[in-house]
Amino acid sequence: MTATTDGSAGAMGPLAAAATTTHHTGALAPDLDEAAARAAERAVEHLLARQDAEGWWKGDLETNVTMDAEDLLLRQFLGILDTGTSRAAALHIRRGQREDGAWATFYGGPGEVSATIEAYVALRLAGDPPEAPHMARAAAWVRGHGGIASARVFTRIWLALFGWWRWEDLPELPPELLFLPKWFPLNIYDFGCWARQTIVPLTVVSAKRPVRPAPFPLDELHTDPARPNPPRPLAPVVGWDGLFQRLDKALHVYHRVAPRALRRTAMNLAARWIVERQENDGCWGGIQPPAVYSVIALHLLGYDLQHPVMRAGLESLDRFAVWNEDGSRMIEACQSPVWDTCLATIALADAGLPPDHPALVKAAGWMLDEEVGRTGDWAVRRPGLPPGGWAFEFHNDNYPDTDDTAEVVLALRRVRHPEPARVEAAVARGVRWTLGMQSRDGAWGAFDADNTSVLPNKLPFCDFGEVIDPPSADVTAHVVEMLAYEGLAEDPRTRRGVEWLLAHQEPNGAWFGRWGVNHVYGTGSVLPALTAAGLPVSHPAIRRAVDWLGATQNEDGGWGEDLRSYSDPAWIGRGASTASQTAWALIALLAAGERASEPVRRGVAWLAATQREDGSWDEPYFTGTGFPWDFSINYHLYRQVFPLTALGRYVHGEPSPAKER
Repeated sequence: MTATTDGSAGAMGPLAAAATTTHHTGALAPDLDEAAARAAERAVEHLLARQDAEGWWKGDLETNVTMDAEDLLLRQFLGILDTGTSRAAALHIRRGQREDGAWATFYGGPGEVSATIEAYVALRLAGDPPEAPHMARAAAWVRGHGGIASARVFTRIWLALFGWWRWEDLPELPPELLFLPKWFPLNIYDFGCWARQTIVPLTVVSAKRPVRPAPFPLDELHTDPARPNPPRPLAPVVGWDGLFQRLDKALHVYHRVAPRALRRTAMNLAARWIVERQENDGCWGGIQPPAVYSVIALHLLGYDLQHPVMRAGLESLDRFAVWNEDGSRMIEACQSPVWDTCLATIALADAGLPPDHPALVKAAGWMLDEEVGRTGDWAVRRPGLPPGGWAFEFHNDNYPDTDDTAEVVLALRRVRHPEPARVEAAVARGVRWTLGMQSRDGAWGAFDADNTSVLPNKLPFCDFGEVIDPPSADVTAHVVEMLAYEGLAEDPRTRRGVEWLLAHQEPNGAWFGRWGVNHVYGTGSVLPALTAAGLPVSHPAIRRAVDWLGATQNEDGGWGEDLRSYSDPAWIGRGASTASQTAWALIALLAAGERASEPVRRGVAWLAATQREDGSWDEPYFTGTGFPWDFSINYHLYRQVFPLTALGRYVHGEPSPAKER
C-alpha cells in the first residue's frame, strides 16, 4: 500500500469521527453501513440544494492561471482592458503563486515555465511592478528555467502580439492549410476538434503577424536579452521531428513569397469557417481558447468590435468568468452543465431518490432540451449518419461527444419522465449516433471517429498538449456500459468494444484514464462496463484490476493518483486521497462484487469520515484531465457526485439494466 495521506479531511460528524477512530486502530466500524447511509443522505440534500431552477447542475471548472492571463492579454490587444477586470484577475493570479515564485498548472504540482511567464505578464498588465518581491521571484524562476525561449509556442504567440517575441522565431501555420482535402495528411480534420477550432483562427494570426505597442519591456524574462532566442540544432532529418522542422523552414520562406490572392482567399475561407461554427450564444465549441483566437482572427480581418459576431463572441467570453466573494475573478476554460447534470442525476438515483422525484424529472427535461439535432464536424468522417446525442456545454451543437451521450442516456433511464415517448425517441437517436461513431478498431473517441493520425502531434506548432482524439478506455467503457443498459450487450459492436477494453488493460491490471486522473479513473470506468456487458466478476481481467486497486489503496483508506502519473510511471496509483478518486475505486470494486471486502469498507469509511457537515467534500486536487499532463482540471462537482454514487451503490446495491428498464 502507498502511504500518501496529506489530503485534507474536512469537517466530520460524530459517526464519521467514530468510523475514522476505529479505522486507525485497525478495526472496521461496526456501524459502517449506518454511517454510509447517513453520509449519502447528507450528500443528497447538499446536491439537491445546488440544482438550478431550470434543472441543471454546474460546478466551477478550474484549470490554471493561463486562462486568466490570456483573457487580460486579449483585452489589451483589443484595447478594452479596464482596471476593474485586471485588478480582479490579478487577485486570483497572485493567489496561485508558489513560494519559489512560479505557478503550477495543477494544485500541488511543480512550477511550469509557460504558466509562470503568462501569469507574470498579466500581473504587469495589472500594475504589479517588476521590482516587487513576488514579481522578482517569478522573473528569477523563469530565467532559471530557460527564459521565454523555453516557453511553449502558444505563450510565445501571445508575446509576439506585443513585440515581446519575433514572429519569425515561431513555427509557421499558413492559412492555405484549409485547402488540403479531407483525405490528405494534416488536413484540419486530422486534428481533434479542440485543436482544429484553435488552429484555424491561428492560421490567420500567423499570416497577419500583428504587433501592438508593448506597454512595457520584458527583458527580465530572458536569460540573455541580447540573444533572446539562442539557436538550437535541428533534429536529424531521418526522424519526424527533423522532417517537420525543415518543412517549417520552407513554410517561413513561403510566407515571404505567398501569392497575395491565394493567401487572401485562404484567410477568407478561414473567416467563413470560423463564423459558421459560432454557437448561438456567441462562443466557439463551448471552450475558451478557440473563442479567444477566433475573436483575434476576425478582428485582424476587419471585423470591428461592434460587429454582431464580435459582440456575441466577447459577451460569451464574459460568461466564462467566475466572480468570487473577495472580488477576484477566475476564467473557466469551459463549462460543464450537461456533464454535471447527467452525473448528478445518476448519483441521486443510485442513492435512492425516487425516479419520479421532481428534481430528477426537471433534470431529465433539461437534458432532453439539450439534445443536439444538427450535423457537426463529426460528419466529415461519418457522412450520412443522422445527428443525435449531447455535448458537454450549454451551447456546442457542432461538437456533441460520445462520452456525454452515453452518460446522459444512463441518466435518462433512471428517471420516470412524464413524456416517456419523448425520452425513448431521444435515447434511440443518441444510441444510433453513438454506434455510428465507433472507430474502426472497435472503440470510441470522444468527438470524432478514427481521429488517429500520428502526424499532427509531430508538428513544431503542436507543443500545447494532445491534438488528436483517438479511442480511449474511459470513453469506450462508458459507451459499452450504456449499450449494455440498452439491451445491446450481445450486439457485435458492443462485443468489439469489450474486446478492445480487454486488449488495452495495462500490465499492472489498471486502465489508462484519458479524461480523468488517471488509472484510477480508467479502472473506475471500465469495471462497471465489463460487468454490465456480462463478464463474470471472476474474469481474470476483473480480478487483476481488483488486485491493483487493493494494492494502491492509501493507508488512510482512500485512493489518490497524482497528475504526474501521466509523465512519470512512479506516480501511477500514488497520490493524496481524494473524494472523487476514492469514489471511482469504490465504484469499480462494487461492480466487481467486492462490497464486503476490506478495501471497500475502508474506502467507504474514509468517505464518511471526510464528509463535511453540510454534506459536501473538500477536494483541492485536480482529478480531471483536458490533455494528459499538459492541461489539468478541477471539476468542482466531482467531489460531490462521485462519492454520492459510490455511497449510494454501497447502500442500495448495484444498478442493473433490469432495474432501470
